[in-house]
Amino acid sequence: MNTPLSNYINGGWHRSSTNTYLDVINPATAESVARVPLTPVAEVDQAVRAAVVASGEWRRTPATDRVQYLFKLKTLLEDGLDEIARTITIECGKTYKESVGEMRRGIENVEVGCGIPILMQGFNNEDIARGIDEYLFRQPLGVVAAITPFNFPGMIPFWFLPYAIATGNCFILKPSEKVPMTAQKLFELIDQLDLPPGVLQLVNGGQETAEALVDHPDIRAISFVGTTSIARQVYSRATANGKRAQCQGGAKNPVVIMPDAEMDLTVRNLSDSAYGCAGQRCLAVSVAITVGSAREIFVDRMVEATANRRVGYGLDPEVETGPVITGESKARI
Repeated sequence: MNTPLSNYINGGWHRSSTNTYLDVINPATAESVARVPLTPVAEVDQAVRAAVVASGEWRRTPATDRVQYLFKLKTLLEDGLDEIARTITIECGKTYKESVGEMRRGIENVEVGCGIPILMQGFNNEDIARGIDEYLFRQPLGVVAAITPFNFPGMIPFWFLPYAIATGNCFILKPSEKVPMTAQKLFELIDQLDLPPGVLQLVNGGQETAEALVDHPDIRAISFVGTTSIARQVYSRATANGKRAQCQGGAKNPVVIMPDAEMDLTVRNLSDSAYGCAGQRCLAVSVAITVGSAREIFVDRMVEATANRRVGYGLDPEVETGPVITGESKARI
């Protein structure tokens, strides 16, 4: 199964010219399940140039026509949900149930994107001041890109992809090199949409590939999700190059437990929040603050719930928490 993955550029699959590949490791078995190319700068430029060519016609395509592709994509995602969820579990480690939930959230974003003909409408105000009328138009930027993380390889691309293309932009995705197989599955479905070549593209790779996207003069905006330190670097580098940037980093999530809390429900919810997705999500509860007598009950019950949580391979339906993404992550934690 150790298959070399391909990039999706200008409407077709292309094997990268690079000689440098990384193994994609199933964190539950430590087996290599695929090989991901570290796409060189020249091939990133090839994808961007294809997007530039496509953007002129795509921005002039009516929004009502653009969203028809999203309606079809939603159906394909629903039909392919099981296979995509299993792929997420194999390369990311989370449980199958968590993977299904992740894709449900992704599909919801596609559904929202279908409403772009209404959502992107502008407005006007006559005589906003004496002798002045005001008009607002929302227009596409052109070519945009997203650099997405390992922990939600199915959902997070859909925070950006449907809205980007529905509003008339051409979009390039660079998934985490730790979990590229999910994006491969998603683009196999996207390939069935018959979009104009260059509107949606996939480039695999690591730091050099990401930096090529951030630095490319024809990319107008960058979206990033990942660690706070890298988010700061991407934001500084992208804005220094005159791009719009939205960069989401990590988070701390304290929860306050009052003495009158329903403790069984509280412990169950906190256990799922803290340990779901092996704790590898920015919304995971990381600090519990007890008030007064709540500590006497909560601590013991939380310790018990933690000790009894079933850890293992996420494809096992009895497992509640899968492995973290790498041995290095485990050692750091």
